[in-house]
Amino acid sequence: MTENKNGKQHPLSILANEAYQAFAEMGFEIALGPEMETEWYNFDALNIPKDHPARDMQDTFWIKGSEGDARNKKVLRTHTTGVTAHATEDAVKAGRVPNAFISVGKVFRNEATDATHEMQFFQVDGSMLGRVEDGISLAHMKAILTNFYKKMLGDDVEIEFRPSFFPFTEPSIEVFAKFKGKWLEMMGGGMTNPEVIRNMGLDPAKYQGFCFGGGLDRIAMIKWGIPDVRLFYQGDLRLNQF
Repeated sequence: MTENKNGKQHPLSILANEAYQAFAEMGFEIALGPEMETEWYNFDALNIPKDHPARDMQDTFWIKGSEGDARNKKVLRTHTTGVTAHATEDAVKAGRVPNAFISVGKVFRNEATDATHEMQFFQVDGSMLGRVEDGISLAHMKAILTNFYKKMLGDDVEIEFRPSFFPFTEPSIEVFAKFKGKWLEMMGGGMTNPEVIRNMGLDPAKYQGFCFGGGLDRIAMIKWGIPDVRLFYQGDLRLNQF
């Protein structure tokens, strides 16, 4: 007789729920969206036009039969920023400002796979937007992310912010977490670029905010000591030992 075994949640599902809970406690709303996005929301609206070198890092999977302008051409999303962009636009149209959204979902990139890289992975993406007089600043984002990583990895984890560049933020920073004596890059973000705010139909002289995004898989690898990111996607039930 075959032994029946109770199912268990996948480690990434467990961590996604923990991430949602952490951000919900800080006032963020959960935003959901499809894994197939338009070129406009995945690239152009985020200040990443066709000739921008940042696209070389996200050469990804285009959908046949969806050719046309950027608002019709479809792509498997390379980040979940488009989800929070949609949610922010809807909130502004409804007069809900300031607002804050968090999204966790699978993204796809045409990458060579190894122990720390996979062509699919999960990303945590968040944004906060308000009127200029609301005073939303980079200090708010730093405090929010520090609190988030302490909830995910423990109060003893050290967080460091380093200057960087992303086309959708200005200024931009990278977030590093020191875990077991080693600094690891976890996330990127910064103040939302005025061009991105303008692409959302808003006046950057009146609105400002921040946005950030980073991998969920890397947090899980650190949290549970999982040595290879590809294990998450092989369907091996032994992964539940973590």
